[in-house]
Amino acid sequence: MNSRLKLLLVLFIVPILTFSQKLPKKKDVLHVLNLTNTYWQKKNSPDKWAFWDIAAYHTGNIEVYRITKNKDYLNYSIRWAEYNQWQGAKSNNKSEWKYSYGEKDDYVLFGDWQICFQTYIDLYNMQPADYKIARAKEVMSYQMSTHQNDYWWWADGLYMVMPVMTKLYKLTGDEQYLDKLNAYFEYANSIMFDNDENLYYRDAKYVYPKHKSANGKKDFWARGDGWVLAGLAKVLQDLPKDSKYKSSFKDRFVKMAMAVKNVQQPEGYWTRSMLDKNHAPGPETSGTAFFTYGILWGINNGYLSKREYLPVVRKSWTYLNQVALQQNGHLGYVQPIGERAIPGQIVDQNSTAPFGVGAFLLAAAEMYRFVK
Repeated sequence: MNSRLKLLLVLFIVPILTFSQKLPKKKDVLHVLNLTNTYWQKKNSPDKWAFWDIAAYHTGNIEVYRITKNKDYLNYSIRWAEYNQWQGAKSNNKSEWKYSYGEKDDYVLFGDWQICFQTYIDLYNMQPADYKIARAKEVMSYQMSTHQNDYWWWADGLYMVMPVMTKLYKLTGDEQYLDKLNAYFEYANSIMFDNDENLYYRDAKYVYPKHKSANGKKDFWARGDGWVLAGLAKVLQDLPKDSKYKSSFKDRFVKMAMAVKNVQQPEGYWTRSMLDKNHAPGPETSGTAFFTYGILWGINNGYLSKREYLPVVRKSWTYLNQVALQQNGHLGYVQPIGERAIPGQIVDQNSTAPFGVGAFLLAAAEMYRFVK
């Protein structure tokens, strides 16, 4: 065999064989999807509030329904929406609406109460009825009528609400949704985005050097950046091809995916403090699952190179499927509700949460689409 042929084998044939040998089979991914989602729904009533922690699960459940067409999954989200009267925070007094952190009904403009609109809009698209999206349109229209642009002051909010804006644009054709999306996103970038690392601090409190990790490094919280990468994927999915904002969102997504790829741990997961693996060592599932979803979505939709990024999701899927997911369908190693990597915090196989399961379902759905 001449040297030129050997080089071709190394560059093209061997990687293809390696990838195909280690990718899961379609039926195995489908089994994992059903195992995890059925386990969660059997253990948890849908009659829960519409706040972010529960609502994030439903964004994953809807993706699983799209693949499986299992009516039990669909009905679970419908019951949740009905329980919450197709609303987030329920105050009707616009003069008292707030958007700082708050769990009460007057925090209507706080993004953690708006993520539920993603699922309500998805359910509307499956079976239209105006009452399903009336509150979403009311709240977001009022928000856009104000002069404030600082609604998204924490990284999580970019996943919570950016897709609401693009989904409502697709429903209404109103360009204001995209203009305000871009304006709010620019504000978020101005206070949280690190141009050198192409990653997001969780919020302005954590910007370096005011805040440092335990070992003096920049402290990027994995779940926070996972929210952002996943949110960017959802925005790109819904932005029209000719949108004047398409190129800037694509550029941010591609550069952020590269930054995420470069700090993956050899075991496949991302540590809670992404650049300081010793700050809070060990595996964590929610950030890893959101990154896996975002990167797989990028591969599936032509934004990321399969050759370059498939090894990343192959490793992260192995962690998610063989370490995080327990044999009975319980998903472990999910960091509890919080906003940063906490040294000494116990995160083990028993640690789970609805948003972590939602992230895993998103990742598994994209893996199914890839291997299919």
